[in-house]
Amino acid sequence: MLVIKNNLIPFDTYKAINVCGVLFVKKGTEVTPRLIQHEKIHTKQMFEMMIVGFYLVYVIEFIYRYIKQKPNGRSRWKQAYRAISFEREAYFNESRPNYFALREPYQWMTYR
Repeated sequence: MLVIKNNLIPFDTYKAINVCGVLFVKKGTEVTPRLIQHEKIHTKQMFEMMIVGFYLVYVIEFIYRYIKQKPNGRSRWKQAYRAISFEREAYFNESRPNYFALREPYQWMTYR
């Protein structure tokens, strides 16, 4: 995975963003095995969904989750982000180094 450290991307408080398998990391952010695993899961999801499908479903699901989310002390934005099925799969499995040996295609659908 190509890692590009910079001050522009990602925006806001995010530390990293995966764009078509290229990881943009905010300068000063430690690139840990856990972060790499999380982003590799996203890369797998992207290619399963032919990239455009991934981003389309991601945005639609984010909007849906944002509208449905009830405030609970955390910002609705963060709640909606963490509720996206792609993110749920990645967060749940980011500490499992053998995950790709066990992962079924379209596994993210089980995290809805």
